[in-house]
Amino acid sequence: MESIIPIKGKVKFPITLDSGVWIFDDRKVDLTTYFDDTDEKVDALEEYTKAVSRHWSREIQEGATYPPTLKTEKKFEKEKILNGSFAIPFAPFLKNAEPMKDATSIIIETKTGTHSIDLDQANQLLIGFSKDGKPLRDDGPIHVYYMDGSNRSQPITDVRAFCVK
Repeated sequence: MESIIPIKGKVKFPITLDSGVWIFDDRKVDLTTYFDDTDEKVDALEEYTKAVSRHWSREIQEGATYPPTLKTEKKFEKEKILNGSFAIPFAPFLKNAEPMKDATSIIIETKTGTHSIDLDQANQLLIGFSKDGKPLRDDGPIHVYYMDGSNRSQPITDVRAFCVK
C-alpha cells in the first residue's frame, strides 16, 4: 500500500504527504484524548504563579527534589508512541500548498468515492495516521477526522488524494 498522499488541483504548489514520518512531528495529537479534552480558558500568568508558589512551598517544607532522569522520560515517550493513536492537523499542509484565490472546496478522494468539503472547513481536519502504535494499513494510509469529533467513530478512510477545486 502506498503511504504517499498528494494535495493537487487548484494549488500553487502541489505537494505530497508521507504519513510514515509524522510520528516524529511535534504537531501530532493523541487521538485517545484529543476529542475528550475540554478547552477551558486559563490565564497563563495566574497558572504559572500558582505552580511556582506550590513548588516553592513544597521545597521549603520537604527540601529540594530532583526531577526524574532523562532516561525515564525518554522511556515514557517511547511507550506512548509504541501504543498510541495519533493524528496531525491538515491546515499547515493546505497552507503550504497555497490554494488559488478562486478555490472553494476540497475533494477527498478515497478508494470507494469522494467527499467534498468547503475550503474553510478543510482547515478543521485532522489526519489520523496511527492506531494503537501501528500504521493504518488495512483502510489507510490515513483517516480524516473533523476536529469537532463529529465523525470520531466513522472517519473518512482509504484516502488516496486531496484535490482542491
